Amino acid sequence: MIVLGLTGSIGMGKSTVAAMFRRLKMPVFDADATVHALQAPGGAAIAAIDAAFPGVVADGVLDRVALGAAVFGDGDRLRTLEAIVHPLVAEARARFMVRYRTRQLVVLDIPLLYERGGAEQCDLVAVVSAPAEIQRARVLARPGMTPAKFDAILARQVPDAEKQALADIVIPTGGSKIATWRAVKAIVAGQ
Repeated sequence: MIVLGLTGSIGMGKSTVAAMFRRLKMPVFDADATVHALQAPGGAAIAAIDAAFPGVVADGVLDRVALGAAVFGDGDRLRTLEAIVHPLVAEARARFMVRYRTRQLVVLDIPLLYERGGAEQCDLVAVVSAPAEIQRARVLARPGMTPAKFDAILARQVPDAEKQALADIVIPTGGSKIATWRAVKAIVAGQ
């Protein structure tokens, strides 16, 4: 089995690329979706988040805005949240790897792959990348996003140029979707 790490900074088109891999019938582990499931009503992280951040969970439902406000700009509180969520994500990823162990290629869609040292668990790493002005426009078009939030997120991520230098493959997402599709198909065909 070849483990392909798929990463890229916010707004680079990683979700679109992951969907293309799925369309080609490749198993994709989506770290962000896993976090959302862990934080959904009845999710494995809810009780611990409620205990660590009183007031962000009501009737078993996480108020994501309140949680974001509780950790935004506070490194210690963010590390507390990560200490709750990251081990649970790692467990889910391990179950995924067992489930698809007979597949020729699996994709680990992990936004903070380099930031959290996950690249070592991958045989290859593909970074999605678009020009900075396209990235900024995409991110600022998201509901509730502000330039300050965007800048704070970027500050916590390895810069795009550095990710590209570290990557085995760079998938361009700033042009046509056809070009991106061809790049994804080439990866699958080469495995």
